[in-house]
Amino acid sequence: MTRRQFLQSLIVSFVLATPLVAHAQQAGKVYRIGYVSSASPQPAQPGLSAFRQALGDLGWIEGQNVIIETRYTMGDNRQHAALIEEVLRLKVDVIVTTSTPGALAAKAATQQTPIVFSMVSDPVATGVVTNLSRPGGNLTGWSNMLPATTRKLLELLKEVSPTVSRVAVLFDPGNPGKRLEVKALQEDAERTGIALDPLEVRNLEDITAAFASMAQKRTDGLVTLQDAVTGNHRKEIVELAAKARIPAIYQTSEFVAAGGLMSYGMNMVAQYRRSAMYVDKIFRGAKPGDLPVEQPMMFEMVVNPRVAKALGVTIPQSILLRADRVIE
Repeated sequence: MTRRQFLQSLIVSFVLATPLVAHAQQAGKVYRIGYVSSASPQPAQPGLSAFRQALGDLGWIEGQNVIIETRYTMGDNRQHAALIEEVLRLKVDVIVTTSTPGALAAKAATQQTPIVFSMVSDPVATGVVTNLSRPGGNLTGWSNMLPATTRKLLELLKEVSPTVSRVAVLFDPGNPGKRLEVKALQEDAERTGIALDPLEVRNLEDITAAFASMAQKRTDGLVTLQDAVTGNHRKEIVELAAKARIPAIYQTSEFVAAGGLMSYGMNMVAQYRRSAMYVDKIFRGAKPGDLPVEQPMMFEMVVNPRVAKALGVTIPQSILLRADRVIE
């Protein structure tokens, strides 16, 4: 064997061996995830459970090769920055956030640690990323609800309650994504002749005051936009809507399960499973900025005829036939 042949064979041997070494190092490492939820523990549980299960399906077993450091803002967007700094001090390998404010706080906190975001309304318009197909930097994830699909809420509410003329919208003004969705609803309301009344809610006191305002203004319809504030208080919102006898539509089926009339929005469980898939790819060497931001693909409509009957509303057969689930 000549010296040239020897060097060539040595280089080939090194190239072939390198992936095996890298794999061995990866297999022996315990990865750490900083999971910062914008909700309280109980409302966040379905999404977190789906995330954990999907990680397990991909081979990441909590306590064996992965540790999840879970933190909750309890619906207070001001807590995101502190909690993200807290998990960063733990040297996490990836940060997972569950809201637009969370994604923006994580982006401001680090340009090195990979970030997987979820529940972000229009990531480009809110400034989370500059491009969906190649987000660049250290962020990727999925969008929960584009403003264009938010318009569907008014359409469905009008279909269930044809005489509706004044609709209130509950939203958290501290969430930039929700402000975009309110704007989309306002544009649609103007087109259809509905008087829209956006009501800012940051806590339960605001929610109670919002329903008092609805009573004064003779509001006959309600759209509740999903975020940490409304999600944390879904039970109270549903009960207040029933007491006021206001037909309401929500963005997630959890509100219908809690006694709400109907919902239209993405399949939350499926999306949290997608977050786990992003984490898996990053752990296996993918760069977040090279992973396209996903938009919601699976939407579901859920209705509750029993609630409709109590409200004196008849759900049209056309909606019952289109519904993905009917809760009796």
